[in-house]
Amino acid sequence: MKLLFVCLGNICRSPTAHAVFRTKAMQAGLSVEVESAGTSAYHQGALPDKRSVAAAEARGYHFKGIHARAVKTDDFRYYDRIYAMDQQNLLDLQQCCPAEHQHKLALFLCCHPEFDKQSEVPDPYYGGLRGFELVLDLIEQGSTALIEHLVTEINSVS
Repeated sequence: MKLLFVCLGNICRSPTAHAVFRTKAMQAGLSVEVESAGTSAYHQGALPDKRSVAAAEARGYHFKGIHARAVKTDDFRYYDRIYAMDQQNLLDLQQCCPAEHQHKLALFLCCHPEFDKQSEVPDPYYGGLRGFELVLDLIEQGSTALIEHLVTEINSVS
């Protein structure tokens, strides 16, 4: 299975989801290809935000091989699922996604047990360090829930 995580600039939330999900999936024995991208190309080629890296590395996650890139038209065909960090990025993806691939789009926290209360991963870029910790908490919880969902889905097909 191939998954793409998307935020605005691909330097905070989606690369954090990329790093966290990649680690948690490996620990769960889930075979997935994980990538991240942004709906904008503001930071093309940049490394993830240092605050995101510091928060995640303190919890044992690593950003090796992760650089900012924009969503490409081919991503809609290539990836099995595309998860947006927030409603605005989901809307942006829906506007440029071909009709035959719309079913692949969802919010990252769609499987989170408290999705009705917390459906988005907020952008921490202009806030303080606490915002990066909150993002990491939500991404860890969302990744765990999403992995459980995917494993159940895979097992029901087998």
